[in-house]
Amino acid sequence: METPPVAVPTGPRVAIIGAGPAGLAAAYDLARSGHTVTIYEGAPQVGGLAAGFKAPHWDWSLEKFYHHWFASDKAILGLIKELGWSDQVLFPRPYTVAYVKGRFEPLDSPLMALRFFLRNYPLTDMIRFGLATLFLRLTPWWQPLEKVTAAAWTKRWYGPRLYELLWRPLLVGKFGEDNLEVVNMAWLWARLHARTTRLGTFTGGFQAFMDALAEVVRTLGVDLRLNRAVTAIKRQPDGRVALTTAAGTEIYQAVISTSSPALMAHLAPDLPPEYSAQLKALKSMGAVVLVLALNHQLTKYYWHSIPKEAGFPFLALVEHTNYMDRKHYGGDHLIYVGDYLDPSHEHFQLSKEELLERFLPAIQRFNPAFDRTWIMQSWLWKTAYAQPVPPLNHSRNIPALRTPVPGLYFASMSQVYPWDRGTNFAVEIGRRVAQMVADDLQAGRPLRPPV
Repeated sequence: METPPVAVPTGPRVAIIGAGPAGLAAAYDLARSGHTVTIYEGAPQVGGLAAGFKAPHWDWSLEKFYHHWFASDKAILGLIKELGWSDQVLFPRPYTVAYVKGRFEPLDSPLMALRFFLRNYPLTDMIRFGLATLFLRLTPWWQPLEKVTAAAWTKRWYGPRLYELLWRPLLVGKFGEDNLEVVNMAWLWARLHARTTRLGTFTGGFQAFMDALAEVVRTLGVDLRLNRAVTAIKRQPDGRVALTTAAGTEIYQAVISTSSPALMAHLAPDLPPEYSAQLKALKSMGAVVLVLALNHQLTKYYWHSIPKEAGFPFLALVEHTNYMDRKHYGGDHLIYVGDYLDPSHEHFQLSKEELLERFLPAIQRFNPAFDRTWIMQSWLWKTAYAQPVPPLNHSRNIPALRTPVPGLYFASMSQVYPWDRGTNFAVEIGRRVAQMVADDLQAGRPLRPPV
């Protein structure tokens, strides 16, 4: 198969910081419209938080931090359709369970939930569950919901029993006990309004999709520079923007950063104090994920949700090879053991071996036959920026994509609110900021020097 010829763009120079889905999607659109695009990525591979890894005997990569697409994810599935890759999208139906009253219960379909409620709860709770969930699924108006916490709303409308069963464990698991009375209801609305029980992935894994998209943008003339972390963004007297890396400084007509808010505030000292303060005020939870390759199947389910008070030292156990056939991974049985934690949590300081020792007794609760000899290999992944925390009236806190520095743009997962983070909304915000940059460059706005 011949390699497609690489285009030679001649339009305005645009730099993108980050080769995750937002950065690659922005580069795709800008390059197709004739812009000269350079992507700077500090890691040795593309993908950002959706990046994967591969053992030598695997055919497919595995995501470092478990990722899925939903059947309702229009932005990323639309991009895949544009690229002609829809036949490589897989949507199996995995089964998930939640730890309730000392056992794992399947609650991920209406029929399964109905059976559980009939056994354990009065009819009034079932009616409240149905009406409240139907309202959240149907209403498009999330703005009033951000004025109340998710804890208060669910306790009132689902009732105290279902709040304790379903929503309190979810909120504490995602955001910690300290944020239980912080997170607003619009966040939960977004999860229930559009998500589906069917979970999707790409043939070969998410890394295969990211690599293929990176190859497309390369053929469009994009200069993709891996292992090239940006250390500073500086406004120039002539209205252009300078990027500095270990290799030197280059000048661009426009720059898009897809970094974390904290890193953006650090890189761009020219941002006015008000905008920089907005960035620094955005809070997020980190993630710690231990991946194990086993020589035996641990459970028959895919996703196990676990309330913190159940005594497990992690939030979820995910047996990936109950979702994707283990033949793609050399016959290994693969499990994730993961948690969302405040970046100051001690698990961020522990080594892989120390975390494994802490987790082993809890893993045995899933299968009494499990022991250490089942573990053939393990990997540990950590990130301090994994789950934005949305407080009351959070829409007021979202920094504009077009920063106060002309020519400098910021597009992160903290700005997809009220939607939750994920590759779908990363693609959506990446394409949106790309259109903004293209419009501004055409109008000449970014080149105006600051007053």
